[in-house]
Amino acid sequence: MSVDLAPLLTSFTIIFLAELGDKTQICTIMLSSRSSAHSVFFGAMAAFFIVDGLSALLGGELLYMLPRSIIGLAAGITFIAFGLVSLTRREKEENRGMCKDVGASFFRAFSLVALMELGDKTQIFSIFLASQFGSPMLVLVGVMLAFTTITGIGVFLGHRILRAVPERFLRIGAAVTFILFGLIQIVEALF
Repeated sequence: MSVDLAPLLTSFTIIFLAELGDKTQICTIMLSSRSSAHSVFFGAMAAFFIVDGLSALLGGELLYMLPRSIIGLAAGITFIAFGLVSLTRREKEENRGMCKDVGASFFRAFSLVALMELGDKTQIFSIFLASQFGSPMLVLVGVMLAFTTITGIGVFLGHRILRAVPERFLRIGAAVTFILFGLIQIVEALF
């Protein structure tokens, strides 16, 4: 008995290429530069599984029940809030270095990645690939392998950035990045 690996390989390739340099990868880089690499990785992976993985399995039924404009506005406001909090953080807090609270790091990564992925191209690709191949489990495996690889790369880069870039610059860069992503999400939701 032979297993057709085309759904797995195609899903991996498409999702990997679509996610390479995408806003969620940049988000994991920024988050892991200031938080526990493990908690950011597992938080992001949980979000990818729930949003993209379940979409592949369920065929996107949940996606169509949620209004895209409201999701985009919520995501945009959340990003801007994270950016503003990061910018207005007191100097005393800045000297603490890395966020040691694993639960907070996990939740931050999970919530930001989940909000970014709702209605994103990779979620739509996951749904399309599962219906195209008629093999949602192999598509799910391919999608999750791609996200694991991309997220691992992002977390590794972010963890290394912390050692090379002064905390002040990193904090400002992360804040500006989150605010820009928030504004982009809001504009996309409104138009």
